[in-house]
Amino acid sequence: MNEEYLIKKWLKDELSEVEAKAFNALENAAFYKRIIDDAQRFSGYLNAKVPSFDSLEMKLTDSKTNTTNWTRVVSGFAAILIVGFALFTLINKDQISSFKTDLAQNETITLPDNSIVNLNELSELNYADSDWDENRTLNLSGEAFFDVEKGMRFDVNTDFGKVSVLGTEFNVLSRDSVFKVSCYEGLVQVIYDNGEVKLPAGTEFILSSGEGKKSNITVAEPYWLKNMSVFENAPIIDVVKELIKQYNVVVSYPSEMNLRFTGAFEHNNLENALESITKPLNLTYTVQNNKKVIIRNGQN
Repeated sequence: MNEEYLIKKWLKDELSEVEAKAFNALENAAFYKRIIDDAQRFSGYLNAKVPSFDSLEMKLTDSKTNTTNWTRVVSGFAAILIVGFALFTLINKDQISSFKTDLAQNETITLPDNSIVNLNELSELNYADSDWDENRTLNLSGEAFFDVEKGMRFDVNTDFGKVSVLGTEFNVLSRDSVFKVSCYEGLVQVIYDNGEVKLPAGTEFILSSGEGKKSNITVAEPYWLKNMSVFENAPIIDVVKELIKQYNVVVSYPSEMNLRFTGAFEHNNLENALESITKPLNLTYTVQNNKKVIIRNGQN
């Protein structure tokens, strides 16, 4: 549950049994309770009758009690102001939720409106959840698949452009010099430097070197969600780079090798992946200590 939502309901004493358990499980729950306890401890001083400054000054030399009372009252006011400011800051600050994936790591994120984001490896995603109901906007670097609940406008900002939807399934890749948006359900609007394009289900848009291209897709979802890397007439160097990224291995192969690969390899079995790459190209391979792969021409 959203932390800000739980704090507000706790302050109003409106937590349900399930929400109370969620609040007590918050990392800062004890700190929030301590703030309220401190505020209540000092609240009694607010009802004290504070004499005018002139009157107090006349009595300072006659009574130590007045001095003590004034000090306590001022201390009480100061404490309440500090506590109030702390609570205001905790509740109203612009909370940012951030997510980051490492090499060969995917993460599934549930947004405040129950939209789902599958964040691919080496990617970053962040959004301000304090005003999510009024502003469904995220910032993405890398790649993610979105399953968006219907509602108000949903925006994904990237370095290359902005993707806007109302409720749909789509994939966004924004990494290095590649910007690709694929729509699997509904309608997606892509705004970039040189214009905008609308993508109905079954189409994708690729922006490369300033040139945009729209094409059809036939798959139901991105291959990376199935832990697969897919290539069509790709240079072998691109395939090797992807293999290195997915398996965190060192790969050596003949520098003069000038082959192109159409096919796929899986992400959870190195031997199977190497078989899928090398057999169609008449290559051989050996694996040393699960960390170094040597690829050779088949005749060697």
